[in-house]
Amino acid sequence: MNPVTELDARFSAQGATATTWEEAREQLIRAETFWLSTVRPDGRPHVTPLLAVWRDEALHFCTGAGEQKAGNLAANRHCVLTTGVNLLREGLDVVVEGVAERVTDQGELKALTDAFEAKYGSEWRFEVRDEAFHSEGGGRALVFAVAPVRAFGFRKGEYSQTRWKF
Repeated sequence: MNPVTELDARFSAQGATATTWEEAREQLIRAETFWLSTVRPDGRPHVTPLLAVWRDEALHFCTGAGEQKAGNLAANRHCVLTTGVNLLREGLDVVVEGVAERVTDQGELKALTDAFEAKYGSEWRFEVRDEAFHSEGGGRALVFAVAPVRAFGFRKGEYSQTRWKF
């Protein structure tokens, strides 16, 4: 995936260079916590932290079918996932805009549960059945993939704002 990369000089230090998509993707791979932004059916925003894994050029996350974010995505699949460093003068924040697609393929779900366990440890081991993840406690979680449509990188310290269009 080779997106169009643009530095937005309006929000960048003089002489700044665009962040490469490869560096942003590495941030998405390594990041442990993400913030998911969705829209409630009445139009109000909803933001919540969650775990996600990068696989097949998309971020993947899961949520219980009865949770607010699942209901929001049922009504409007457009969403934003954000991750980064909570510091002012160092790090890279990455924002991914896209459309959440349900993952229901048994093989893909199995590969994703392996990816979650590899990244987050054995407490994030899921069983796959009924087109979803299932935890030991009996909870069923829907799985979603968000491929970037547009993404932004905010470098701190050597301030720069990069936009990627896919």
